[in-house]
Amino acid sequence: MRFIDPHIHMTSRTTDDYARMREAGIVAIIEPAFWLGQPRTEVGSFKDYYSSLVGWERFRASQFGIKHYCTIGLNSKEANNEALAEQVMELLPLFIYKEGVVGIGEIGYDDQTAAEDKYYRLQLDLAKETNMPVQIHTPHRDKKAGTIRSMEVCLEHGVAPHMVIVDHNNEETVKDTLDRGFWAAFTIYPHSKMGNERMVEIVKQYGSERIMINSAADWGISDPLSVPKTAALMLEKGISMEDIHKVCYQNALAAFGQSGQMNEADWMDNNTVDQRDKFSDNSILRGGQTPVVGEINTSSSATDSNIIR
Repeated sequence: MRFIDPHIHMTSRTTDDYARMREAGIVAIIEPAFWLGQPRTEVGSFKDYYSSLVGWERFRASQFGIKHYCTIGLNSKEANNEALAEQVMELLPLFIYKEGVVGIGEIGYDDQTAAEDKYYRLQLDLAKETNMPVQIHTPHRDKKAGTIRSMEVCLEHGVAPHMVIVDHNNEETVKDTLDRGFWAAFTIYPHSKMGNERMVEIVKQYGSERIMINSAADWGISDPLSVPKTAALMLEKGISMEDIHKVCYQNALAAFGQSGQMNEADWMDNNTVDQRDKFSDNSILRGGQTPVVGEINTSSSATDSNIIR
């Protein structure tokens, strides 16, 4: 069983996480540009961050047999610094056409301020102009109203629902998202957002069409194995392999594949790694470590006890 995690912040994670993810069957990931935990104060820090998403992090993932993609955008929280946001908006067209960029994201609302609305709309216009998928961050507070508003603004701007992945859904928002024709993504967190037991019930109720799950693992308490663990629980609870495949793999590929940058052949036809490779003369290895060279095993099962427990 293979998995895609369509929302994970590997900039915040370690190489051990990459190794564990690959052993669990994760073959591809999408890393949205996001808030790093404290406000950035210079446009150069955004430039370097975006560069790392299309450069170093893409290389680092490849050293463990994982195909790395990203979405590029100005996150809602930092959109409230308007002077800086104006400069970041000028940067975005320089990055969204780079190899491995599969959408504009993650964008949307945090506190649903006027500034957030302004830059959300500008980035929707950019997505429409470039025919790129949109990855939406829905707010933590007043979530239902913010989710509905996010979708309504997309429609106002003429962005088709099938091009929009609405993330961080829950029981309160899923019906509205699906009824409007958008992709409904769910973040499986250990203590908040959406637990995997709750996710099982959602799939039982709503099926697998236009539904996907992710870990959104970042610098906080989170789990980069949330997707395979939830898949294992779904199987245990009687959900079909076909539905699990859609929710944990196929739907993410279909949604972000609309960018033209993400194809199954990217990882199916290239199953080898060479940890002797370097990026900007830098290696993931340290002195005395033996590089892995050759084919990566893709036969790991999500039902293994070391994954589910």
